[in-house]
Amino acid sequence: MKPADLMRAVVPVFPPSESKLVRDGYLGGERSPGQLRCPPSNFFMLFDVNNDGLISFKEYIFFVTLLSIPESSFSVAFKMFDVDNNGEIDKEEFKKVMALMQSHNRQSAHHKDGRRTLLKFNDSVENGGLMEYFFGKDGKECLQHDKFIQFMRELQHEIIRLEFAHYDYKSRKTISAKDFALSMVASADMNLLGRLLDRVEELGDDPRFREERITFEEFKSFAELRKKLLPFSLALFSFGKANGLLTRDDFQRAASQVCGISVSDKVVEVVFHLFDTNRDGSLSSEEFLRVLHKRERDIAQPVEAGVLGFLSCSRNRVDDLSLSRLLF
Repeated sequence: MKPADLMRAVVPVFPPSESKLVRDGYLGGERSPGQLRCPPSNFFMLFDVNNDGLISFKEYIFFVTLLSIPESSFSVAFKMFDVDNNGEIDKEEFKKVMALMQSHNRQSAHHKDGRRTLLKFNDSVENGGLMEYFFGKDGKECLQHDKFIQFMRELQHEIIRLEFAHYDYKSRKTISAKDFALSMVASADMNLLGRLLDRVEELGDDPRFREERITFEEFKSFAELRKKLLPFSLALFSFGKANGLLTRDDFQRAASQVCGISVSDKVVEVVFHLFDTNRDGSLSSEEFLRVLHKRERDIAQPVEAGVLGFLSCSRNRVDDLSLSRLLF
């Protein structure tokens, strides 16, 4: 696959509302997300280490594994293998860290022993292309903990930026409230998706939201809130139990006091439009958290992962490239 295909594999989107694009390739009555549409990302070119313009299968698996690693988990494992406590590890120590992370990653483990596909994956995930980026061509440089954490944060930031750029169809540096709502529900379960998309359409027709615009900073803050879903969900549950309902003020207080994230009034209004199901001013937190949890899970573990997902992303190029070149 190409770097652009890798981007599409991890960023779930619908066509931007300000475009005239329609969702295609689905059965009548079925509502299906579209493909990411934005300029290529130079950051994703890092995964094409041999500069052939393609992402190999082992680089793809390495990428999926990286996305699945919580920062806290990697920090703990890093410190375990940093035996001299100097804040850096060599290539062999990093392989041990990645093996530990891989053992907790269902997709990587399955494809390594070949249980889910006919193709057995013999190359270890930790030998993916970014190893050269981290440790140099000779593999003798050391990787600093802070450098790796910064890389992971930049990777997450780039994914957020690409998604925002997709919905900023007219390059206005803001997106509509409707597009923000679309981004929120793009990963929802199919049994919820139809109902949520109906609410998105209602939002687009509501004069209160028609002129509202969401900035990148507002979009990013909400994405950061998803990364702190466990403490945020506990806070929402506590507020709901104590008060019997979850108001807009409760939502903002939980985000600010528990997660340290400021959520704007505009963002909160969109959230409540989508997830205040009976319009009583109280958030339906179970449905809201379910959608957010699935979104984070799908980014960390793309729906079509491994060989099948890789080939799916690459299917438009099979006519031009042999299968052996794609995989190796």
